Amino acid sequence: MQLWKKIAGMVLVLSASLAMAQDTVVYHINDTAEQALGGLRNVKNHLDTDPSAKITVVTHAAGVDFLMEGAKDKNGSAYAGPVAALKARGVNFEVCEITLANRNLKKSQFILEADFTPSGVVRLTKLQKQGFAYIKP
Repeated sequence: MQLWKKIAGMVLVLSASLAMAQDTVVYHINDTAEQALGGLRNVKNHLDTDPSAKITVVTHAAGVDFLMEGAKDKNGSAYAGPVAALKARGVNFEVCEITLANRNLKKSQFILEADFTPSGVVRLTKLQKQGFAYIKP
């Protein structure tokens, strides 16, 4: 019986250690022109260094623009390719639905990799309360 208790204790400690080892991070982008390109580069570098990180990118206001169909950076390169590559690595991209309403945008105007959240700032708050580190590129 004592052996089972020790084994169960070791399993619990190992499980807790593994859970704590995974970084959970939210990147906040609210200005495509100033933040999107650098933010995508930061996310890629983050995953290159820590492939187990769980990353969510929350966008609102002018930050949603890089997730729209046909969006290009200042060099004329499409954002869709890097976004798709990061999505394939497990990154979640979320667009604020309040922004959609305020700007008369439709979900159909966004690339397939974009998910939607009722409020970008509420989502940022909830993720931080869940222990996500906050990064604003």
